[in-house]
Amino acid sequence: MKKRRFFLVVLTALFMLFSLQFVLAEGKPNFAFVTNGVNDFWILSQRGLEQAVKDFDVICDYRTPPNGTVAEQTRIIEDLLAKEVDGIAITVIDPDTMTPLLNEAAKKTFLITHDSDAPESDRICYIGTNNYSAGRTMGKLIKEVIPNGGELMLQVGKLDVLNAIERRQGIIDELKGLPVPEKYTISPPGRVECGEWTILDTRVDNVDYGKAKQNAEDAIIRYPDINLFVGLWAYEAPMILSALKDAGLEGKIPICAFDELSETLQGITDGYIYGTVVQDPYNFGYKSVEMLNALYKGDRSMVPDDGIIYIPERVISKDNVKPFWDDMNKKLGK
Repeated sequence: MKKRRFFLVVLTALFMLFSLQFVLAEGKPNFAFVTNGVNDFWILSQRGLEQAVKDFDVICDYRTPPNGTVAEQTRIIEDLLAKEVDGIAITVIDPDTMTPLLNEAAKKTFLITHDSDAPESDRICYIGTNNYSAGRTMGKLIKEVIPNGGELMLQVGKLDVLNAIERRQGIIDELKGLPVPEKYTISPPGRVECGEWTILDTRVDNVDYGKAKQNAEDAIIRYPDINLFVGLWAYEAPMILSALKDAGLEGKIPICAFDELSETLQGITDGYIYGTVVQDPYNFGYKSVEMLNALYKGDRSMVPDDGIIYIPERVISKDNVKPFWDDMNKKLGK
């Protein structure tokens, strides 16, 4: 009898403790962080988000559209609004298509963007890379690889996404030697002559990794004298490298990359990828939660007058890849 009574007391205490934790959790602000697809690039943002959740004692739902489509992102936003989340941070797949929905979301919750902006929407601010600047940084890297000019191919998942548009235009303007403008002009798709450098095309794969590899394979055959491949999104460089390896051309045609996938860093270590322009996805996650928490508390002091918080890009090449990779693995808990 005593054992039974003791068991009931313990069970009741555990139930009360669980209930108390649930109530306390219910009282915390509840945010959401939405990516533009499923990719290892976003793991670092998730780690930053998780650290911010601990530091600011909040809840944050991490959402990834499995196929990187507007329809999937739309359903995610509608679901989050139905659950009445206190704030949303989103990297926008298609600003033109999604701006009306984003404006509706901004009426109901705190809305910010990260990584890829929707500047015409009613979002409160953007946190991420200045992608035009990152493009110009890539342009400088290209000049290092082929200083006397040459032919290069750009590859990207989607070309109607703002970060892709800005990166491509930054590359073009840098190769043309143009000054940084107050507002850049978008060059039409296709072949672009940039003085001594020629961009043969910008191949799109709609975030299909197999298609990305196929695009590189086609370019190798169509342009046998190609001097350089440039991948504008994280997965492009590994897919290009895979195509070159299959053709026995690894190390013979250099690659420049964006972002810090382990395959890209290994390619730099092996000498097959010349370098990569990296962002800081860890802080995309951390600072997004920090901003939403401040807004929730009525503090708008973090919001700049222009509504933009740029996190600087940097170049990783063979001379600094090891310390960078070690730091990244530490953040990932490896």
